[in-house]
Amino acid sequence: MRVIFQGAFYFSRKIVSLLPTSATHFLPMVVTSSASQPKHWYNWQARIPPYWVNPLLNLMWLIIGISLRLANLTAKPPWTDEFSTLVFSLGNTFLSVPLDQAIAPDILLQPLQPNPAASIGDVIHNLVTQDTHPPLYFVLAYLWMKLFPSEGGLVSLFAARSLPAIIGAASIPCAYVLGKVAFRSPLVGHLAAAMMAVSPYGVFLAQEARHYSLAALWVTASLICLVIATRHIQNRTPLPIWIALLWVVINALGIATHYFFSLTLCTEAVVLIFLAWLQLQTSTKFSLLFSPPWRRIYAVAVGTFVAGLIWLPIFLENRNRSNLTEWIRGSREGLDWLSPIFQALGTWIAMICLLPVESSQLLVVIPSGLVTLIFFIWAVPILLRGLKVQLQHPENRIMIQVLAGVVISAIALFFIFTYFLGIDLTRGARYNFVYFPAIVVLLGASLAVCWHSSKEWIGTEQGKNGIKTIGRWGINGKKAVMLIWLMGFASAVTVICNLGYQKYYRPDLFVQLIQQTSPTSVLIATTHKTYIHTGEMMGVAREIKLANALQNPLFLLAHQDQDPNTSTIALENTLKKLPRPFDLWLVNFHAPVAEAVKTCVMSDAQSLPKVDGYEYELYHCQ
Repeated sequence: MRVIFQGAFYFSRKIVSLLPTSATHFLPMVVTSSASQPKHWYNWQARIPPYWVNPLLNLMWLIIGISLRLANLTAKPPWTDEFSTLVFSLGNTFLSVPLDQAIAPDILLQPLQPNPAASIGDVIHNLVTQDTHPPLYFVLAYLWMKLFPSEGGLVSLFAARSLPAIIGAASIPCAYVLGKVAFRSPLVGHLAAAMMAVSPYGVFLAQEARHYSLAALWVTASLICLVIATRHIQNRTPLPIWIALLWVVINALGIATHYFFSLTLCTEAVVLIFLAWLQLQTSTKFSLLFSPPWRRIYAVAVGTFVAGLIWLPIFLENRNRSNLTEWIRGSREGLDWLSPIFQALGTWIAMICLLPVESSQLLVVIPSGLVTLIFFIWAVPILLRGLKVQLQHPENRIMIQVLAGVVISAIALFFIFTYFLGIDLTRGARYNFVYFPAIVVLLGASLAVCWHSSKEWIGTEQGKNGIKTIGRWGINGKKAVMLIWLMGFASAVTVICNLGYQKYYRPDLFVQLIQQTSPTSVLIATTHKTYIHTGEMMGVAREIKLANALQNPLFLLAHQDQDPNTSTIALENTLKKLPRPFDLWLVNFHAPVAEAVKTCVMSDAQSLPKVDGYEYELYHCQ
């Protein structure tokens, strides 16, 4: 690990000599030799044609980003949402898993077996009738996973996760384009791409077999169109037809990837209303809103609305919607009303920095928390001052307002859903993809000011050797950018090592516990309402199969709708049919205990460790 960070620091110093100090100029890098004598390095770009510099830098950010996203890709076990991606992308269904009876792991895992007879039509049909998401990503995953062999008869986890990892890496050059187009500065573009490459939140999205990295890519592309439209509104020139059509297509693909992409569209609508208001402040002619630039934008809005309208009947007719989204609903009491604020704050912080604060060891948590706190005490003033300087430039002010408008509008929508509609969107960090690219580009714009060590900095003072410093801590602008980037890199490593954005479920640890505790055959029973609970048991069955851990284990999915006693009856009937002795593991079992269970001896719960995602009770049935 030490070698990784030393290499990252050395690499970042070398990259400094390639990054533009402005849109068109480069400055030589000066370092100090071991003898403390200044030595001028011969800049790399002196040997590289100028037209190659930007492509090479983008290639470097892409290599760094895709390396981080593919690292340790299959080390973490899949969780319930990923199982739904695997099953539906294969054209399979959870309905084939028997309920209310003891089943072997192979039967439980049957939906994870590649199905040569399944078609794209099966993928779409199963998804729209049994899930709550549109089908675009799942169709792409269906085509992608066909390129990979199975693992032990099951779909390849690397295949499922490598697709979002590659798509997530594609967001890096897109972030460059958004930054460059918005601020007409390759420097802003490169800094945005560099931060996107190492963002722990970006790595988190890309390493899950889910559709959020693709949705974030569409968000970035849609924001590029918004920025271009803003320029045309400013100049009062019509938006090119091909840009308008491309914008509609991107928005349509975004909605077909995730319904929450519509939140991004709402934020763009708010920004466009703000731009219309600004124009009306400079001109009293209301007819200005029907000028050529606005007519094309209205056409884009109509096209996007029609594209979204296609999915409305499917969304409203989905009978599983309330059950599958139950986890983000619920009442609050007392301090629970403050939870969404802290959940949102944690997500914002983790977009830039995430050290191992989720570790189970206090000796790791405390130093990580202190380093994070010190980092943000130092970095936040730098970033805020950078945005303030950008706002002082008329050419950049409007773009800061546009991107900040997207972020602020999205956050406002999240809290409206949370506090007024009772749908706590802050509980799912992944939903923040709707404005994540705007955060990254704002970060790049702020760091660009820091990179220049502008005279307009508040708190700028003369440091040693005549080098301008920022704030009171005496860190040079370029060094500050390097430090922020390295913190992002360290945070990305934290994520890929499962020390940050940890998986909700740890079936690997649960199977190890069963191995150590149960010398006899086992029955693992859980209550079942939706395929989410099937996925919980699939995780356990998959670990058992891949590790060949237990002999003839059995699973019971005791279904319940409204009456929990139905699960109790199913457990009772199953226990009567099984020969003894065996160990009964009640896992996430939310129903009254069956009478047959009372004839078994309950193990001391305090002597057994807790396992994330699996609340259990152990009974020895002799």
